[in-house]
Amino acid sequence: MTGGASGIGRAMAELFARERAKVVLADIDERALAAVVESIRTRGGEALGVTTDVTSLETLAKDLRPYRIGVSVLCPMGVATQIRESARNRPPDLANEAPSVSEPVELMGRTLAPAAVAEMVLAAIRANRLYVITHEEALEALRRRHERLEQALLETKA
Repeated sequence: MTGGASGIGRAMAELFARERAKVVLADIDERALAAVVESIRTRGGEALGVTTDVTSLETLAKDLRPYRIGVSVLCPMGVATQIRESARNRPPDLANEAPSVSEPVELMGRTLAPAAVAEMVLAAIRANRLYVITHEEALEALRRRHERLEQALLETKA
């Protein structure tokens, strides 16, 4: 899994290790996920990564199905991690010259502990579910997204 050094990734790694799963961790470098997938393909297992490109993981799930490798797409909302405070997540050329003084961003819905999210992911993997949606509060936003996609398709056909 990528992002294994802290937050959700660390909680999942710890839980999976307690469950005696083979765990391979990577952090920061997205290219590592490709190496991990090749390793899983040759030895068997489950691929889990963190990306904002859900379509890529949907394609990966389809491509790896013949090898009996599952892929789970984690779609978290509010989780109690330090990701927004972590300077390592922002490339130096995008850093602000002076820290901004602004109110913290209010997240929609509840804030879950990383360990709770890890439990959800483990349950999804065991059930071979593609999507892991952590908050039912996401349902309305998902419906709106689907409606926009459907409308775009209808407009394209017109």
